[in-house]
Amino acid sequence: MENKTTNNLLTRLVGWTLIQQTVLVILLFVPGTWHYWQGWTFMGMNLTVTMVFCTYFYQHDRELLARRLLRKEKVTAQRFIMFLMKIVSVVFYVLCGLDHRLGWSQTYLTPVPWWLTVLALLSYAGCYLLFIPVFNANRFAASVVQTEAGQTVADRGLYRWVRHPMYAVSLAVWFWLPLALGSLIALPVAALMVPVIVLRLLNEEKVLQRDLPGYREYCRRTPCRLIPFGW
Repeated sequence: MENKTTNNLLTRLVGWTLIQQTVLVILLFVPGTWHYWQGWTFMGMNLTVTMVFCTYFYQHDRELLARRLLRKEKVTAQRFIMFLMKIVSVVFYVLCGLDHRLGWSQTYLTPVPWWLTVLALLSYAGCYLLFIPVFNANRFAASVVQTEAGQTVADRGLYRWVRHPMYAVSLAVWFWLPLALGSLIALPVAALMVPVIVLRLLNEEKVLQRDLPGYREYCRRTPCRLIPFGW
């Protein structure tokens, strides 16, 4: 039974990764051009950090990986928020591809220098890998908003500083993405992730305060949501 469960998880991981990479290829290159070195470099970096993340937790916490593979939101408000997040993501990647093909950033703003693209790619990878200590501190961090039997409040690691380090890291990732893909035109679209993620975490807090014992006390101990000593 354990081998069957393990094989099923591995199959789902491989399937999810293939789907993710295929969707990125379609969004970035089909509307744009296949001659897009920033796009291909990003694809390679994204696949690399995804494999590092999955390999690490496959060895250390397979239940966490199973939670990260959940897709069906149970909270109505979260279903709408995730819809908004998908719309912003699709528009962003398509815009980056079109920008590279049509040269909007170069014409109307300024081209992103190659060294800044490389720096952004490395920073993107570094931010992405920060998810590892975040999830080590909160193994109940599913990809959907939920609570489970036996779940406890995460209050160690980065959770000592902010209540939502996962979303803080996500915003850092989105900050570097337009530069990594060489598109200044796409910066305002990437910025739309800020209000979407804020909506998500505010609704998530309502659910956790209602359903997770000890979460209200944790909120009082840790007043900042995303930015230490800020908000």
